[in-house]
Amino acid sequence: MQYISEIDRLSSYPSIDTEVLRTFVAIADQGGFTRAGEQVNRTQSAVSMQMKRLEEDVLQRKLFERDGRQVRLTPEGQVLLGYARRILKLHSEVFNTLREPHMVGLVRIGTPDDYVMRYLPGILKRFSKAYPLIQIEMHCESSPVLMQRRDLDLTVISREPGNEIGELLRHERMVWVAAPCFCMDEHSALPLAISGLDSFCTQWARAALDAQGQEYRLAYHSSNGAAILAVVGAGLAVTINMESLVTEDLRILGAADGFPPLPSVNLRLLRNPRTTSPITECLAEYILEGFKL
Repeated sequence: MQYISEIDRLSSYPSIDTEVLRTFVAIADQGGFTRAGEQVNRTQSAVSMQMKRLEEDVLQRKLFERDGRQVRLTPEGQVLLGYARRILKLHSEVFNTLREPHMVGLVRIGTPDDYVMRYLPGILKRFSKAYPLIQIEMHCESSPVLMQRRDLDLTVISREPGNEIGELLRHERMVWVAAPCFCMDEHSALPLAISGLDSFCTQWARAALDAQGQEYRLAYHSSNGAAILAVVGAGLAVTINMESLVTEDLRILGAADGFPPLPSVNLRLLRNPRTTSPITECLAEYILEGFKL
């Protein structure tokens, strides 16, 4: 019996170039070939040709369902997406580790403070384990303030649909939030706790309440997300927040409670082109993966 080594067995499979996988992931994230092409710096026709070869010649599986300009992944495409993200992450780690075995430096990250507790701990734990000599400098401010800064390497912000910049991290439903002990009957006007007087999320909340004739008052305002949650947790007011940020000690208010639905928000990652480096690019990949978990 002829012995077939593991190397021989693996060499019989067709290979998939990492650039093809990067384009595939961009299509999945952006929802279309044109926007994905802009992200990976390729024309729409080049992206289409890459995906055609991937579907027909390499995998021999249909990866996309096309509906006009919109593109959705098939079940096979969803499977490949998980593997593609892992392969690209490992690919980045290999090159960063071997080319820069002693990666040392500073990365400045800007993010609203309510994202820090939910997403950043796991991301930074995995990153620091791989690159223990890199220093992380955190700047926690509101999205409008962060967008005006030019000294940050990576910035996480929230944006309303149709007004996107940067790379999509996740799509989030906005919800009304209160403490379990909050009782609307005790208030003649709904007390609101908000983190930004002129933010689009505050405008959404006020417009939704105005549309249904609900009386309200802006009872508490702070740029500090923890301060807003402290007020809400004490049962003093209602706020709005992303669904994934609602902790177990709070409750989501819906139509049964008399609260109107709210639009969704997009979380985006901005990279500073003036400070791009292997370190910032590596951390950006960790952030992109971490926000999708």
